[in-house]
Amino acid sequence: MTWEDSRVEMTKEERHVLADLFQAASGFVLREDLKFVAERRLAPRLELLGLRDFSAYARYLRFDPRGPDELDLAIDLLIPHETYFFREPTQLGCFTDELLPDLEVRGARRRSLQIWSAGCATGEEPYTLAMLLTTRPALAGWTLDVLGTDLSHQALTQARKAEYGSTSLRATSDAQRARFFDDLPAGRYRVKSQVRDLVRFGQLNLLDAGNAALLPRFDLIFCRNVLMYFDAPTRKRVVEGFYDRLYDGGVLLLGHSENLLTLSTRFELVQLEADLVYRRPR
Repeated sequence: MTWEDSRVEMTKEERHVLADLFQAASGFVLREDLKFVAERRLAPRLELLGLRDFSAYARYLRFDPRGPDELDLAIDLLIPHETYFFREPTQLGCFTDELLPDLEVRGARRRSLQIWSAGCATGEEPYTLAMLLTTRPALAGWTLDVLGTDLSHQALTQARKAEYGSTSLRATSDAQRARFFDDLPAGRYRVKSQVRDLVRFGQLNLLDAGNAALLPRFDLIFCRNVLMYFDAPTRKRVVEGFYDRLYDGGVLLLGHSENLLTLSTRFELVQLEADLVYRRPR
């Protein structure tokens, strides 16, 4: 019997109840077009817990003592963690060719650079940023700090391990692979120690304003392909939190499928040669 033959279907009412739970906990919106994905990914949880439908699953999440842990697991199963090294090269070119030269001038007295990769999944993005920083002679002797945060403990465990397969390196050139990775058996690769030393990871729910307020100030924040899973009020809430964590003149970079055009925020939209960015006014 296939999963299709035995799958438990989620009713409209059940999706709404689960969507409220997931959104309140993480901001993730379980849209109608994600219902089939949710059915498929959560069905094994229903079977393991001995629950006959998604109404029973919702009650488990709300009232069982183990519900909070299960809620974290369910959200982890539903939020995509797909990423890879050197993703969106046009934007990375903007980072290295337009943003970093400005930061090198403005930060010359402080001689430090802080970058936050929010929603970093399994770590490819913050490691990519650290790799690019190591190629900058002007940053020699600077304090460089790249922070990667994510909601998923499982994704962060993999990020800290810093070991990846060829899929994660599909946009990595042979020269980049030789420069930034050590070869491991079975076609695996590990990020070199001089790159790993620049990156640290932490678990963070972007809706948790209290913990987010404990973070330091940053020169740049990358939050790519994360806001697309939030509704408009949640996006605004998260974006305003990013604003508060940036230095004056600091920049927020979003994924190319995301923008703030429908939101009223304190950011100013800046058209650079290669990309649009959002800047906290200087």
